[in-house]
Amino acid sequence: MAWAKRYGADRVWIVNVGHFRGYELPMEYFIDLGWAPERWTSENVGDYTQQWAAREFGREKAAEIADLLAKYAKYNGRRKPELLAPNTYSLTDYREAERVVADYDAIAERAERLMAAMPAAKRDAFYQIVYFPIKACANLNQLYVAAGRNRLYASQGRASANAMAAKTRARFAADQALMAEYNRTYAGGRWEHFMDQQHIGYVTWHEPKQDNLDALALKELAVPEAAALGVAVEGTAAAWPAKPAAPALPRFDAFARPEQYVEIFNRGRAPFAFTATASEPWIALSSTTGTVEGDRRIAVTIDWNRAPIGEAAGSIRIVGAGSEVTVGVALFNPEAPVRASVRGFVESQGAIAIEAEHYSRNIPAGENRWRRLPDYGRTRSGMQSIGPVDAPAATPGRDAACLEYPIHVFTAGDITVETIDAPTLGFLANRDLRYAVAIDDEPPQTVVLATATLKVGDGMHAWERSVADNARKASSKHRLAQPGPHVLRIWAIDPAVVLTKIVIDLGGLKPSYLGPPESVRGPAR
Repeated sequence: MAWAKRYGADRVWIVNVGHFRGYELPMEYFIDLGWAPERWTSENVGDYTQQWAAREFGREKAAEIADLLAKYAKYNGRRKPELLAPNTYSLTDYREAERVVADYDAIAERAERLMAAMPAAKRDAFYQIVYFPIKACANLNQLYVAAGRNRLYASQGRASANAMAAKTRARFAADQALMAEYNRTYAGGRWEHFMDQQHIGYVTWHEPKQDNLDALALKELAVPEAAALGVAVEGTAAAWPAKPAAPALPRFDAFARPEQYVEIFNRGRAPFAFTATASEPWIALSSTTGTVEGDRRIAVTIDWNRAPIGEAAGSIRIVGAGSEVTVGVALFNPEAPVRASVRGFVESQGAIAIEAEHYSRNIPAGENRWRRLPDYGRTRSGMQSIGPVDAPAATPGRDAACLEYPIHVFTAGDITVETIDAPTLGFLANRDLRYAVAIDDEPPQTVVLATATLKVGDGMHAWERSVADNARKASSKHRLAQPGPHVLRIWAIDPAVVLTKIVIDLGGLKPSYLGPPESVRGPAR
């Protein structure tokens, strides 16, 4: 809205609100921003939230309550609750689904603690503004991840697929209980029917007649009594024993130093004993023996003090229930550069991920500049292009502001640079929204983020996708002649482009909703 004011839309602002309950904070901020757009800016939204929380709940807990409200809004901003699906977040790559659930569970636990300590006079207000929405959304994300695991586990033949179906139904029952509590118990039933809105079971933009699990098509397996060994590894939906390919973990490297996992699971009811044996002394396992009833995860790490220099290979032999599976382990530990001296963001498993605010240089060009939007977007923050209102499109190398990101790659050849951006529309007449990208001294490539003619409305796929994702993506192709250090440069051509994350695919990028976690980076020099 501050951007609307900047470009002259300052006479009438209209906001669409279904009802006021639960939206007191954003509505009040909207009104205060309209009255004092110069006072409340992208730099002090957090101050506003904390002051608001202090007024409503007291100064003692205001900072924590403000943080919960900010995190809840951010997490829900990744994907609207009614648009969640079992495959929204990856179950196999980057531990994405696990991280999303953990984020929600962490704030739900904090909200529960505060709820228990809240004075009686403030308890109802805290319940409906903080506790209820956090608890409901945490539960809903658990539901969809459990449904996704049900599908994945069924495809792998895991007996625990049935447990995931049961967990999905339990989370659905918990959701309905929360809605009933709000409608009939909270505040003595004063707000009955306020939580009747359907939010589970969408298959189109139109709401279902009632909340339901029909679209999830939960799978139930006929599980034999006899135990049977199953093995899954991080980074793939496949399972073993299977032919012809053997399982292998994604490559370990000395820079990211990831922890990865092997999961041993049962395809039957009877428990079985297992052993897991590493072929090399530098492969460390969190457990080497035990009993499997349902699923058992083994963390795999590398003892870098014992790891050989260069590239090496080893394996993990898993034996149980009369079968065995050998999992390959690959190691990359170059003699140079070393972890302590490498510069910039370092390639790992064929990709680099960068949060936009983590540039090494932010170079303005006159009044044209990139500015940070704290806590904006789906992961961390945003970098917004800004300049004079009446300025023409900027030109890289002349009057365009530039962000620089040092990177270090081990893979030469063709690469893709993808940006995850705000879902901005072209708002200037006859003018696209663009930025430019180059690596090192190559000629900058202009990338169109949103065209001036982009249509909005039902049936407009590009618009619908950006609304559902709360993000817009664009990409450019480049060629690296050699591995080693390089510099990624991004120029601002048009205003209101907001970069939130940059993902470089060097041939190993896996599908995910949020993109990989940010890569390890060495000090910029």
